[in-house]
Amino acid sequence: MDAIDKVDIAIADRLQQDGRLSNAKLAEQLSMSEASCWRRQKRLEESGVIEGYQAVLNRRKLGIGVMAFVQIVCTQHSEEVTAAFEKIIQVCPNVLACHNTTGEADFLLQVVARDLDDYSRFVEKVLRKLPGVLSIRTNISLREMKMTNKLPITDFVNA
Repeated sequence: MDAIDKVDIAIADRLQQDGRLSNAKLAEQLSMSEASCWRRQKRLEESGVIEGYQAVLNRRKLGIGVMAFVQIVCTQHSEEVTAAFEKIIQVCPNVLACHNTTGEADFLLQVVARDLDDYSRFVEKVLRKLPGVLSIRTNISLREMKMTNKLPITDFVNA
């Protein structure tokens, strides 16, 4: 892909704010022709800058009351054990995010559950059965003060 310019950033930023924004409205907001706007958006999608579109759901209104951050320390770091660990985590719907980290823990997971009993079952049936796990440490979110997937692209690209 060619270098991303300020117009590409403006398109991506507006679509981050409202993924349902029509091409006509987006072009109007950016003072562009619809054809040019559509071509740029398609280029951003095809290059992988825009990976997809989705609705943002309120987990509490859907009965998902527990958000946990789980630190996992592993005893083994072989390619086979790590691949098996990753394969299980990838298909687990309770795990919203998983990061291989520095520091005390090897992995940091963001996990959701209906309630504490549901989370307890998840720990027993999934986390404790993960290959190579030495310890599991959970921090339960008491209050969510901020949650977003929006990247501050205008701050980074224009800097």
